[in-house]
Amino acid sequence: YEEISTAFQSLVEELEPLTAKKMIFAANVDEDGLAQDSASVTALREVAAEQNAEVIRACYAALGLISFFTVGPQAVRAWTIPRGTTAPEAAGVIHTDFQRGFIRAEVIPYATYLEHGSEAAAKAAGDIASEGKDYVVQDGDVINFRFNV
Repeated sequence: YEEISTAFQSLVEELEPLTAKKMIFAANVDEDGLAQDSASVTALREVAAEQNAEVIRACYAALGLISFFTVGPQAVRAWTIPRGTTAPEAAGVIHTDFQRGFIRAEVIPYATYLEHGSEAAAKAAGDIASEGKDYVVQDGDVINFRFNV
């Protein structure tokens, strides 16, 4: 029995059938729909719970992804990276020259950025961390990369 079980598990791992994949349920709702569950979202949560699955915001987590932000005078941009990405690797997502000439990353956690309302206010309060090549980017970090090429 144990040999058959081990052989079956090896086969499942090799073939990676869709039925063995993690299931995610998504609801197409606006921001208010996320804050206050509608009847549709409540019903979806119940179906997902029966299937031992997650709902809505689970996609990034299931795929092992996070986001970091860059903020400029005219635009804010979210960048998607794998969880565990270092600062130079994250810089390389923007442009390979950023990674090649990486000096440091000036990092503001998302909640801190919201608290201060701007990069300048966070800097004035001393809430910007200067991080090196070993820094692992955290979900929601607001980052200004310093580089030289």
